[in-house]
Amino acid sequence: MVQIPNQPVPPSPAQRPVPTSADVARLAGVSRATVSYVLNNTSAVRISEPTRRRVHEAAKDLGYVPHAAARSLRAGHSRMVLMPAPTVPVGPLYGQFFNELQWALGRLDYTVVQYGSVGLHGDEAARAWAELRPVAVLVPGSGLGPEGVAVLKRSGARAVVTLGPERVEGAHALLMDHDRVGHSAGAHLAARGRHRVGVVVPEEPGLEIFSRPRLEGVRRALRGTGATTTELPLAYEEEAAARLAARWRALGLDGVFAYNDEYAMLLMRALQDAGIAVPDETAVIGADDLMLGRLLRPRLSTVHIELPSGRDLAELVDRAVREPGAPPETHEVLGARVVHRDSS
Repeated sequence: MVQIPNQPVPPSPAQRPVPTSADVARLAGVSRATVSYVLNNTSAVRISEPTRRRVHEAAKDLGYVPHAAARSLRAGHSRMVLMPAPTVPVGPLYGQFFNELQWALGRLDYTVVQYGSVGLHGDEAARAWAELRPVAVLVPGSGLGPEGVAVLKRSGARAVVTLGPERVEGAHALLMDHDRVGHSAGAHLAARGRHRVGVVVPEEPGLEIFSRPRLEGVRRALRGTGATTTELPLAYEEEAAARLAARWRALGLDGVFAYNDEYAMLLMRALQDAGIAVPDETAVIGADDLMLGRLLRPRLSTVHIELPSGRDLAELVDRAVREPGAPPETHEVLGARVVHRDSS
């Protein structure tokens, strides 16, 4: 066994004093009030551009940053918007949406904090979020209940916004109905003359809030057409896709909605490896309209999903923070349209 020698701890250098707004004001040759107006992006007071530059340069030279807690005390609330980290796998489409949302909130002078709440669910998670005293909370998925909303509001949250399949009492709601995604895919396959349709249902935990409505959407689209629907549980693994492809002809399916583009690519590769021609024997359609799907051969048909604008959602948050007594808003925000390509 190799012994790691103990190293002597070097003496710590004397810490430099923390720079203050008074230091910035002296270096820039302005008042402390002007420093506050500039660094807090106050729009009510007009500051010339040369003065703004001097203040920013002085703050950068000194390594000064505004004190968030002090700013919160002055305002009576924080500028922190809490976004619990998704507890389910999210693809590139949702990642892009969340990035746009964070950028738009930053433009409105909010600080976005993503909170990892692994192991905490529903109202229990809400109590953990409340400890940080956010001014607003954006909750993706489902699980938060009216009690959790009340806990957040009692802790000072002026806005609670949910992004999911149903509204929660007391919260603003952005309703994302994934039934229409499945309905679009099912209607497309039926229009292409496919009568024995498989629907991939991911086995990964947590995706049920998306996959079950999509399955029901396909069933709704095929109802009354004489076509059948077969549920296909599938783990996101090459081996699992290969096993499904090996029994494909026994299933007798001539079309498949593969939940999303990533599962569609996985399954289409396995079907081709098993000698099943796409689309001649089986038409394949995914969802999300990822660029990689356009690079496949055959090019992947997909359902293009239209998510809400990050800027619109940021403005909803800002409006709710400024008017905390206003009644909760509800918006249906998920759009879906088929992009027909070679695979179907």
